[in-house]
Amino acid sequence: MTVEFQVTFDCADPATLAAFWAEVLGYRLQEPPPGFDSWDAALEAFGIPEERRNDASAVIDPDGHGPRIFFQRVPEGKTVKNRVHLDVRAAPGLSGDERMEALETEAARLVGLGATRVARHDPQPPLQAGHIVLQDPEGNEFCLD
Repeated sequence: MTVEFQVTFDCADPATLAAFWAEVLGYRLQEPPPGFDSWDAALEAFGIPEERRNDASAVIDPDGHGPRIFFQRVPEGKTVKNRVHLDVRAAPGLSGDERMEALETEAARLVGLGATRVARHDPQPPLQAGHIVLQDPEGNEFCLD
């Protein structure tokens, strides 16, 4: 039996990070609760002060297959390398130069969205197909593979 789970990011700006990851993954921002046409209207009705309305955000897979990703504001900044990171499958089934070209194309798109390029690891057969390490706008490492 499988268990449903979500991935949670501690961050300084949940709205910005949610928008970034929605673009990276092809996800969409989670809809507001039924009866509300926007999150701002829902939070207003719930009595959440304006300065607390960016305390959390979430993105979901529009097809309902991938995990929900939740972003929560925390007071402290990121200080060390992630112990867990996402591998974004940008070149499944590709190998060699074709794979690395696909990864480079996706890396360029993500840098345009606010990612920072960290490193490229070229293929080293038989076990390493090659990947590119990036950071999201708040410095969380992830890989394109």
